[in-house]
Amino acid sequence: MAENNYVDTRGAVKEPVPFTEAVIEGLAPGGGLFVPQNIPTFSLDEIVSLADVPYAQRAARVYKAFGVDLPDETVDALMAQAYGDNFDDEAICPITSLDDKTHVLELWHGPTSAFKDMALQCLPRFFSASAKELRARGKLDHEFLILVATSGDTGKAALEGFKDQDGVKIAVMYPDGGVSDVQYKQMATQAGDNVMVWGVRGNFDDCQTGAKAVFGDAAFNERLMAEQKVALSSANSINWGRLLPQVVYYLSSYAQLVADGKLAAGQELDVCVPTGNFGNILAAYYAKRMGAPIGMLLCASNENRVLTDFINTGVYDISDREFVLTPSPSMDILVSSNLERQLFELTGRDSQAVAQWMDDLKREKRFRVDAGTFEKMRALYASDSVDSAACLDTIKRTYERTGYLLDPHTAVAFEVAERLRGENPVLVASTAHWAKFGEAVYRALYGIGLDEGLPAEVAALTGCELNALIERETGAAPVPAGLARLDEMPVRFTEVIDGTVDAIEGAVLSFCAS
Repeated sequence: MAENNYVDTRGAVKEPVPFTEAVIEGLAPGGGLFVPQNIPTFSLDEIVSLADVPYAQRAARVYKAFGVDLPDETVDALMAQAYGDNFDDEAICPITSLDDKTHVLELWHGPTSAFKDMALQCLPRFFSASAKELRARGKLDHEFLILVATSGDTGKAALEGFKDQDGVKIAVMYPDGGVSDVQYKQMATQAGDNVMVWGVRGNFDDCQTGAKAVFGDAAFNERLMAEQKVALSSANSINWGRLLPQVVYYLSSYAQLVADGKLAAGQELDVCVPTGNFGNILAAYYAKRMGAPIGMLLCASNENRVLTDFINTGVYDISDREFVLTPSPSMDILVSSNLERQLFELTGRDSQAVAQWMDDLKREKRFRVDAGTFEKMRALYASDSVDSAACLDTIKRTYERTGYLLDPHTAVAFEVAERLRGENPVLVASTAHWAKFGEAVYRALYGIGLDEGLPAEVAALTGCELNALIERETGAAPVPAGLARLDEMPVRFTEVIDGTVDAIEGAVLSFCAS
């Protein structure tokens, strides 16, 4: 096992901490994010050789390179549990090539049919193992509440990963009315004795901002510990334990494309990712840093195009920006938390600059990076945004041309890849099964605009029934059982709370005391 510790992006942590502590804490004191002191590198041969072993072993190799302070045999065992028959394809994240230069990385073969499973079948296991290790070292004597803000997919994936884990409760907040019917039912019907789900009056940024404020409320956290012996932690991509599994699938994909004869070893591959919180595309950046021959990173935004505007101007500005609800709700985000890690890397790890920019964002709702940082950003990234009509049109055109059904998030990336691609082949990250967003897909296939009513007989269908109709009419592969059977599951969680800090803290206290 390599040695590696973790520092935080705002410099508040003076002594680097091991992986186990970084994962348990989630967010660094002072609001910064943990990053490894050293980014390991793989030779081209080491990357290509990943294709020689099953996916779980690929993941274990990457984790060991990052200096996870758990025994190697523990890492191997946890990865075998994370990436096994809980996925419906033994490749875990298979790649479908639509032509010689367009490859779709299917990240939705896990239990909740979204890319978040790739990390959230892994993180809970490493979280529990880290807690056990820290207890053995005498550094831990309490339990945890995982508090999650979700724009749709993270919530269900986190609930599924953490359900019935010893010593952990999990509570998820989603924007009430801001997720798809299928996403809502996935969360509202969640099984497990240690889980809670709240709708929040507001949008995802209200959920995320509220969660961060609760994490940062020292008095509340002291009260929670004194009264309940519970500490807060996170399963969002602010937790390094969520991000590292995503690095694995970009390294793995490059190796697999070479093994399949789709790429020559050493040939550059561009990567296009639909992203709102910047974690998924940041993982591709770290894979590039590790030695993967990745060319340009293509950042795909929907109408909430704050990342596109930042990449194109160097100014991050939400001071007067309208929040737009789109057919790709998991990207309906204005505050992109993981951008902080990228800025930390591009500034040569200047924590003072990062802390100042994050303070500017908090106070003034905007910041501007310096010219040198902007130049480095532009050398790595290109970005464009796709409006909702173009998103639906991309679903229709791609299906008519290839017979392949895209979900609305993947459609945003697919369209941006078509606009920005150069000579390199492109890997498009497909982040969800289309059936999670059946209404949008139906509208796309039949040319029904978002402001138009559905036919009465279609509008009367549940999300599951609509998916079954699309499956029949397109001849698509059967909808995953976890989505197809949602209507049969009892709804457990219906509570809606305000997005204020007081309301969230009150809900947390009530849940922890139950």
